[in-house]
Amino acid sequence: MPAEDARGSAEPTVRDAISAPDAEGRPRRVTRRFPLFTKDTARPEGGGRAAAGDAPAPARQWPLLVVLSAVALGLLLTALDMIRAGTLLIGAALLAGAVLRWMLPGVGMLAVRSRFTDIVTYGVLGLVISLLALMIQPDPLLKMPFLKDILHFTVSK
Repeated sequence: MPAEDARGSAEPTVRDAISAPDAEGRPRRVTRRFPLFTKDTARPEGGGRAAAGDAPAPARQWPLLVVLSAVALGLLLTALDMIRAGTLLIGAALLAGAVLRWMLPGVGMLAVRSRFTDIVTYGVLGLVISLLALMIQPDPLLKMPFLKDILHFTVSK
């Protein structure tokens, strides 16, 4: 049977090794080069919904909402002049984000990059913010013995 028109045939035809049919069944040229403009991005690993698709949006994004709520509460405490408690809460929220990213298979929009990158980023930022919160003056809970020497060296009378 002779080849029919590409639109009329049930099976799309392929002309050569580097062409493939488009959605309408017409063969098109395919290149292995990267596109000049990307049309879409891949979802990060674990970036799927944290709840079923028919659940309301806040329920699907609960890990992100937990972290953002804790950060917002920490910022509120900081604004109310409870600086150490507020910054400790912000650091703890980021550490909780790292734990959530590590433990849960799907965390919604809390997933930004690869799982490893997100865990390291959230963990390091949370740890640094928490340590700095413990060193806030006056009466730091964590004393750095070399901090006075550094300040004495940089700030002279």
